[in-house]
Amino acid sequence: MLITRASEYAILSLILISSATEPIDSDTLSKELSISKSFLAKILQSLAKQNILKSYKGVNGGFLLNQKPVQIDMLGVMTCVEGKGPAVFECSPSQEDCPSERAHICSLWPFLNKLQGKIDLFLAEITLEDILKD
Repeated sequence: MLITRASEYAILSLILISSATEPIDSDTLSKELSISKSFLAKILQSLAKQNILKSYKGVNGGFLLNQKPVQIDMLGVMTCVEGKGPAVFECSPSQEDCPSERAHICSLWPFLNKLQGKIDLFLAEITLEDILKD
């Protein structure tokens, strides 16, 4: 699956956080988005580890963007929260690493590989700023 719930929740969180002037805590975000607080907390921590978000601790703690929206691309966000790049297909990224060891007879792999490249490029070019404009 290309866009998982983790990716969707990460993007929705970034949209809400982008309009904040003060840190927004995970409780507020989870209620606003109707998302499990524990699942959302993992997503937000992943984004903070990659310096997409800035995490503030304490009573008035929470999260703010650590980069400008134009610097936050969707491929980076999705890779951050998934732990790997989004995949269009289950096949391997190279024919040599084919899990079924049938790459030499697979006529679909070249098409799927090109599709993956185009989707990766598209996601790398779409920024949070683009989403906020739409």
